Parts: sequence; C-alpha cells; structure tokens
Amino acid sequence: MLTRFQRFGQTAENQAARHLKRQGYRIVIRNYRTPVGEIDIIAQQGNSLVFVEVKARRSDRFGNPKMAVTRRKQGQISRAALWYLKETGQMQVPARFDVVAITEREGRPVFEIVRNAFELRHGTHG
Repeated sequence: MLTRFQRFGQTAENQAARHLKRQGYRIVIRNYRTPVGEIDIIAQQGNSLVFVEVKARRSDRFGNPKMAVTRRKQGQISRAALWYLKETGQMQVPARFDVVAITEREGRPVFEIVRNAFELRHGTHG
C-alpha cells in the first residue's frame, strides 16, 4: 500500500509524463531503476535522449521544487543515466538532463520544464 507521499509522487510523475508528451517528448521508460539510482522518466525529444527528474510540491511555501535537485541528486541521476546508456549501447547518443517542477496552485498543477538543468556529473558522490 502506498503512503500519501508516494501517491502524491506517483500522481506528479503521471502528470509530468502527460505534460511532456504534449510538449513533444516521447516517453521511452518510466521509473528506470539501477543499482546506482533511479530515473523518473527517460524520453526522446528530437534526436536527444532526455533523462527527466520530476519534483512536485503542493505549494511554493518551501521554495520552487526544482531547487530540490541538489548536487548529490544530480550525481545519482548522472550515474543512473550512464548505466542506462551503457546498458542500451547508446553512449554516443546526444543526451541531456531536464527537470519538471510541478507546483500546485489553486488546486491545479503548474508545470515548469527546465531543459539542460544540469551537466553530467562524472564520478561524484555528493
């Protein structure tokens, strides 16, 4: 059984996937798990592979959700992305990291896509 927070996160990821599709992204896989971390959404946009982190807040009281993608989190996502690229033989494919920040306003989700939110972080642990 999912907790309230897990349900909120799952709903946010579903909303983000729908929003990304409307913006021309093609969803490749969701919740890609590796021994070194997880990627919320892997998508294709044009000729680029896009690793997407979804962050959501019920309000902006604690700041914009995109600020929750810390250097440590970037390192974890980078390691998982490299794992995926190696596993699928796509090391030469153009790739980037986007963040979808969702803030609820007046009961409705407001989306912000931050393209190229950060660079690949090689060998970082935090």
